[in-house]
Amino acid sequence: MSQSPQTEQDSSSLPEHIEQTVQAIGRLHAEHHRRATPLERIVDRMTAIVAHPTFLAVVTFTVLAWIVGNLALARFAGWSFDKGAFPWLQGAGELAAIYITTLILMSQRRKDELSELREELTLQLAIVTDQKGAKIVSLIEELRRDSPQLMNRVDVQAEAMSAPTDPEAMAEAIKETKVGIATLAEDDRTSASDTV
Repeated sequence: MSQSPQTEQDSSSLPEHIEQTVQAIGRLHAEHHRRATPLERIVDRMTAIVAHPTFLAVVTFTVLAWIVGNLALARFAGWSFDKGAFPWLQGAGELAAIYITTLILMSQRRKDELSELREELTLQLAIVTDQKGAKIVSLIEELRRDSPQLMNRVDVQAEAMSAPTDPEAMAEAIKETKVGIATLAEDDRTSASDTV
């Protein structure tokens, strides 16, 4: 017995909170695309063309046609528009490489802006999640203390977990750890060079 279309749609639909998240991410991407200037949109389209496998085939065919055409003209007509080591072809290739590199860098810069925005959002969500987790632990501990059925005891670990993490203190600790690791590595290099 097959399900009705309405039943299939209901079973495949996402919960409301997940749907809201998906829509928020979609709006984030749409806003990023909307803010793009016409030139940035052209660059994105051109980068997409360069990244397509067909572009490689076209470039390969063009280079082969150039070489074969020049060799055929030199052999049958006695002249060619690009002799020997094909300096015109090399120049065209170098110019194309400069343009393609610039296109990719420009397109990557725009994608990096979106990535940075996502990273900031992820960091903010992680901080909020930490705060919510700390609040939950705090409420559970409060419930345990207030409940007459449960033995009242001190849980040092729960007390520590009930306080949200200070992002600035954590960032400072990470910096200090990196400096300490770099210092140890430098000391290791110094002692290794002294023994040699």
